[in-house]
Formats: sequence, C-alpha cells, structure tokens
Amino acid sequence: MTGEWLVLLESNTTGTGRLFCAAARRLGMRPVVLARDPGRYGYLATDGVETRTVDTEDGDALWATCAGLPGRIAGVTSSSEYFIAMAAELAARHGLPHPDPAAVRACRDKESQRRRLRAAGLPGPAFQIATTPADAVPAAAGIGLPVVVKPVAGSGSIGIRLCESVAAVRAAAAAVLNVADLALPPQRAVLVEEYLRGPEFSVETFDDRVIGVTAKHLGALPYFVETGHDFPAAAPSADLGATALAALRALGLGWGAAHVEIRRTTAGPRVIEVNPRLAGGMIPRLVVLASGIDLIESLTAKAAGIHRPIRSTRSGSASIRFLVASSAGRLAGVDGESAARAVPGVVEVGITGVPGQVVVPRHSFQDRLGYVIASAGTSSVAARAAEDGLRRLAARITPADLATESAVG
Repeated sequence: MTGEWLVLLESNTTGTGRLFCAAARRLGMRPVVLARDPGRYGYLATDGVETRTVDTEDGDALWATCAGLPGRIAGVTSSSEYFIAMAAELAARHGLPHPDPAAVRACRDKESQRRRLRAAGLPGPAFQIATTPADAVPAAAGIGLPVVVKPVAGSGSIGIRLCESVAAVRAAAAAVLNVADLALPPQRAVLVEEYLRGPEFSVETFDDRVIGVTAKHLGALPYFVETGHDFPAAAPSADLGATALAALRALGLGWGAAHVEIRRTTAGPRVIEVNPRLAGGMIPRLVVLASGIDLIESLTAKAAGIHRPIRSTRSGSASIRFLVASSAGRLAGVDGESAARAVPGVVEVGITGVPGQVVVPRHSFQDRLGYVIASAGTSSVAARAAEDGLRRLAARITPADLATESAVG
C-alpha cells in the first residue's frame, strides 16, 4: 500500500492525532490531514505531514479536496471526536471501510444515545433535556437533587458539573448553553441526569471484543476532571464488559474502537456514556504498555481495509497521572521532570503546558499541564509509581491580569 493516502479529518490536540500519522506511515501509507486551520496542530510541520486547508464541515468540499489528491485513497478516519461522523460519511462516499455514520451521529448526541439505551433496556441514570437554564430547574426537581448537568454534545469533561442546588443547576445550564467560555460547539440543550454513586470505569473495545477495563480517577466534585487512569483495572468484573457490548449493540455500533464509561453502583453497572471512538487521556498508550495491543495502529489499519489480528503479547499494568492546574495565572514552568523520570517504574513524563501560557482552570482536560506514565507487573505497583512520579512535578504559576490577557487575546 506504499504511497496510498490515509486521509485524516482534523486532529485532536493531545497526542493521538500524531500517533495516527505515525501508524499510517508504519503501515506504508501517506497521511494527509484535512483541516480548517492546519496551523492548530504543531506536530504536522514538525513531522512533515502533508495537509490540505478545507472547510471540514462541508462534505462536498471534502470530496473535492480528496478528488484532488494524486493517487489512490486507502482510508478515511479521524482522531477527533467532533469529526468521526463526517469521516465515516466521506469514507462511505469513497466505498472505503467505515462505521455506520448515522449510528455515530446518533451516539454523539447524548439525548439520542440515552433514549436508545433506555429503549434497549440498558441501565443508566434518569435524565431530562432542557433547552434553557429555566427549564433545567424543573428537570432537576423531577429527578431529585443532586443532579449532573452536561452538554448534549461534548467531550473531555468540558461543562459537566454536579449540582446540589437549584442555583447551581441554573448556573451550570447557562454556562453550557453560552459556550463562548467553554470551547464547545454550540449546544441546543443540556442533559440533566441523576447522579450515580460508585467507582467509575471505562471499557475499551474493538469491534465486538472487550480489550480491557480501565479504572478512572476523578478530581474533586462538583467537577469530573479525569486525573488518572489504571489499565487494566485492579478488580474489574465481567458484567462491565458485558454491559459495554450490550450498549454498543443497542446503538448500532461495533466497528472499530469504542470507549464505554460505566459506574459500578450498588444496583449493578450503569452506563454513563458511550463514545464511538478510541479512548482519550492517553489510555491507548497504557493499553500498549500493559498488553502490547496497539489500538491506534489497529484502527488505522481497519480504516484502510488491512486485516491486523489483535493479540495480547504481554500481561502487565500501566498507569497515568495528570498534573492539573489548581490556580489561575501565567505558567512560569514545571519543575521536577528529571526527578519524576527517575522514579522506578516510570516510563514517560510529558510536560504539555507551555511556559508563558495563561492558565485559567476550566475544570476539564484543558487544565492538564503534564503527565507521568508508569508500567509494572501489577496495577497497584504501576499506580504507586505514577503517583510517586507526579508528586515530583510542580507547576510554577505566577499571578497575571487575566482580564487584560483575555482582552488582548
């Protein structure tokens, strides 16, 4: 397949997009990223990845751009959650492998997803839809406080909040519906949900197979910032995987990778959210370290019609812990990188914050300034190493006039 194109629509900004391009090259393909603004993704120029500037929400413009590529297109996909449905539609027009575009679009709308899961008898939280902050108040009253308010279309914990009062419900709904400050696409409504108590997990799947279960670590309420992951979870139960696969079937999914979030409550597993894509938060990196299964390469190959059997080649554990901004200001730097790398079991330390950047805690993945990944024979040892490494990192954030910075920016 040397020289054939792997077309990627847009990219994520936290590493996986770069890995898709690297996987395409390993498989003998030539990656090209179609983006409205390729300059957003710094790795493209660094790695010499070809780009085309195009309106990535315009199917006809994408078709014309692909038609202008010299040679054959082997596959079309995306590492960005916001563009996986469009990528599936473009692949379908080219007669290339793809998930069901309609199923992907329906899944990405959390109201549609919730209704389909409920119709199939899949257990989940009670929920209501609200199109205004005022409407969110009776919705919460009908469910019973506390409730979770979240966007109907989003990712990365952006805009999700636990609300214990009517005032908090109204404020959370207003923040989501006025997305200017949240880096979300425009929202037609918010989802008001029952708050489910219990430990949270995610089930990583590929086609109709459970690859493994990840234990999730969350920051302090009322937000749901993911501060770390352990793969595989120390004590997962078979019902988590069975619940995840049942949810995929109910939603018409089961092509390629999916990431199913589940809480284990006293009444059993409850589906929090189904994502028709690879996991974020560098979970695919943990899966490789723990099992040898490269989900990014597997998905890239599948998009190009290349058969790659998925086989575990090792039996270990891996953990990641994130350095999360806890105050606003300007990032002067992150100390302790060398000390973190020196911790036994630590295999990777990344500093993602850029010195000089303005830091405004947004209570989402956007607050991450760095990470520590550790690998070991057991989950507990890997988790301790990652936590030990994280304790060595310290962000230096100096005061800044954020109002002025924002006005200038």
